Amino acid sequence: MGVRTGLVSVTFRQLTADEVVDVAARAGLGTIEWGGDVHVPLGNLPVARRVKALSEERGLAIAAYGSYLRAGSVDREEMRSAVATAAALGAPRIRVWAGNVGTAQAGVGDRMAVTRGLAELAEMAAGSDIEIAMEFHRNTLTDEVDSTITLLLDVGAPNLKTYWQPPVDVGDAECLGQLEALMPWLSTVHVFSWWPSSTRLPLAARESLWRRVLERLAAEPREINALLEFVADDSPEQLAKDAADLHSWV
Repeated sequence: MGVRTGLVSVTFRQLTADEVVDVAARAGLGTIEWGGDVHVPLGNLPVARRVKALSEERGLAIAAYGSYLRAGSVDREEMRSAVATAAALGAPRIRVWAGNVGTAQAGVGDRMAVTRGLAELAEMAAGSDIEIAMEFHRNTLTDEVDSTITLLLDVGAPNLKTYWQPPVDVGDAECLGQLEALMPWLSTVHVFSWWPSSTRLPLAARESLWRRVLERLAAEPREINALLEFVADDSPEQLAKDAADLHSWV
């Protein structure tokens, strides 16, 4: 089915939800991951329903509810609230974080708590036909591939998936190896250009990586989201340029 391009709403925390929808639609993007920190606060179902309607009016799908739940330190009430918010938003998945510590620092207790938390989240979300997808991120148990796959296998829930994004200090070949290893569980890629520095760059600065990533995603029989995030200078104009480049490579 190929690649569906979109936007992570937290890219523009300074804009209203209406403005985010407008920026995404003007850039020709097809979907939005709505963040739980600003645009769709956890538990605010009227806002979630309004943002769903806003998105649909402009022909934009909902890619995910981007929550800030940390598996292993979330109570059941927060889990229920996240599932209800995602359902009101019409989101097919909830993005979550695999704990609060990196793989190298994690003890057995940390890993057990995160594994249990992910299992509980996945079970609760399955009741509403919603996926749970882990952010691939430093300072969590998904900071590297082997630990991420261990979590996926230990939980063993069919609705537990993962995201991928290029770690800031990792070259193209290693990035592509990570992507390949995670492919069986991959739902979404966060697309940005930060390397070889921690400065946000135009997406074209990593054209060599993104062309190959998109080629690999397009070979999959299912649809995978490629969502723009972290544009240079937080600029809607830069987003339009990045989106044009992204579409030319897809």
